[in-house]
Amino acid sequence: MLYNYRDRLKNGHEEFLNKRNERNELIKCCDNPSFEQKGGEIVCINCGVVIGKNLVENERRAYTMEEIEKRRRTEPRWREFGPRTMLSNNKKDSNGKLIGARGKTLFSRLSKIQNSLVSSIERNFWEAKPKLKILCSKMNIPEYIKETAWKIYIMVAKKRLTMGRSIEGFVGAALYSAIRIHEFPRLLEEICEISMTPRRTVHKSLSLIVREILPIMGFKYNPIRAEHLIFKFCNDLGLPMKTQKKALHILIKASRNGLFRSGKDPKGLAGSAIYMAAKKTKDHKTQTEISEAAKITEVTLRSRIKDIEDNL
Repeated sequence: MLYNYRDRLKNGHEEFLNKRNERNELIKCCDNPSFEQKGGEIVCINCGVVIGKNLVENERRAYTMEEIEKRRRTEPRWREFGPRTMLSNNKKDSNGKLIGARGKTLFSRLSKIQNSLVSSIERNFWEAKPKLKILCSKMNIPEYIKETAWKIYIMVAKKRLTMGRSIEGFVGAALYSAIRIHEFPRLLEEICEISMTPRRTVHKSLSLIVREILPIMGFKYNPIRAEHLIFKFCNDLGLPMKTQKKALHILIKASRNGLFRSGKDPKGLAGSAIYMAAKKTKDHKTQTEISEAAKITEVTLRSRIKDIEDNL
């Protein structure tokens, strides 16, 4: 049941519980109830029954370490690496009772031992794995590409290439390497934009991976093909399948008639084929729309259109 938050702020938590007692709405949990606020909930520390939520309360400043620990609201984030049970230097057990002097010494010692067992590579993985997971989720990357990217990053961490360099840059570079290995239609600009990492940083990390990691792992860094990008750009522009097939047919025909594609950006070739196909199927798209979807300039688009028209 919801209550007016202004009453709770005005009268305080104790009067709020008294009102609930008067209305006979307080849940009876055990013979000796003792209520405390933990994590925004009102809990009986003797039996563990949750009797309500405290959604609004006055902010209080903390000046000592004891007050900081008592008023802390955030919880440790569970990661995919490292121990799940973290031993802290807390002076209370799970029931809220004070730990004796011998228990304090024991848990303090165990906490120090646990922290000493965590290596620098594990701390690196704690930061990198959630970032890779979020990046793959935002870009709709398949699971098999994500696994390849993580294998590449593990090798990067073991070779200690991340020392003094950006973890975000190597995460993006490992993902882009996996994309190129499996010939998946995604661009480096997309990774830089979504991960909010400068292109220069990702490009430097990518060059190290291509030069030092991929040969060891036996992976082939495949070039981007314009045929794969046609379907991606058409989907981004909302063009029908007949336009996509027409664009692919135009590009294949121009290539067979001697279109020189070496050294030319495949994004420009794909965008120009889409523009020509859209005109023929009357699904008109402006050069600005196509150049923005392909992440190229309109000058490049017009130049590639002329090259394809000369070979049709």
